[in-house]
Amino acid sequence: MNRAKTILDIQKMKATGEKITVLTSYDYPFTRIMDECGIDMILVGDSVGVVFAGHDNTLPVTVDDMLYHTRAVTRARPKALVVTDMPFLSYQTDLRDARINAGRLVKEGGAEAVKLEGGAHVTDTIRAIVDMDIPVMAHIGLTPQSIHRMGGYKVQGKKEEQAQRLLEDALAVQEAGAFAVVLEGIPLTLAGRITTELSIPTIGIGAGPHCDGQVLVIHDILGLCEKYSPKFVKRYGDARTLISDAVASYISEVKKGEFPTEGHSFS
Repeated sequence: MNRAKTILDIQKMKATGEKITVLTSYDYPFTRIMDECGIDMILVGDSVGVVFAGHDNTLPVTVDDMLYHTRAVTRARPKALVVTDMPFLSYQTDLRDARINAGRLVKEGGAEAVKLEGGAHVTDTIRAIVDMDIPVMAHIGLTPQSIHRMGGYKVQGKKEEQAQRLLEDALAVQEAGAFAVVLEGIPLTLAGRITTELSIPTIGIGAGPHCDGQVLVIHDILGLCEKYSPKFVKRYGDARTLISDAVASYISEVKKGEFPTEGHSFS
């Protein structure tokens, strides 16, 4: 497909059984590379606060942070669908704030959809944003903006009561108008059950193989994040060693006077 993907394309992939691929990106060069590889969806995640800015969690991330990184991503003009996270306090206070901040991410940042965390309790917010013709991706299960309530990054839905509540959350965000939902940190059987029940795509992260698609953080799959190593992450490359070797070689050559040579100089 040469044209840019839309939410209709993503939803059609569920109907046809084609798996949906999603990665986070926060800048222009990474976006160019992953888009050339054919990624279906790019998430400008508030995970930028942890893997890019060095915070311990996503809570310090601001709307301005997300605008900056969304602009960097959309300047690459990717054919992938670009979804931007709504950070903590950008939608929890009231519906007016939620509308304004979602609108800014689309109008000023160039995002094509926004993602927000929460289940049944954020359905009014989802409806308010969808009513502005801004597509919304929901996010249930382990929601990183709720780490203090959850007591850390813990798997959700292990007990039947909790599992039932997550299923109800999934149905609620679908009914509210979400075009897709991220399932994070939940048992694979529960993720499979939710995926079967819903007509919208499920995107898993730490939710097993039965989801309609998968999302991971780009820094995690490249071995560039040392803060944590969740069980669900698979490292597909060792960019840290590549970068480290290049930097060490640069330092060595400059110290020895081997760089720059005449070939790197102007006459």
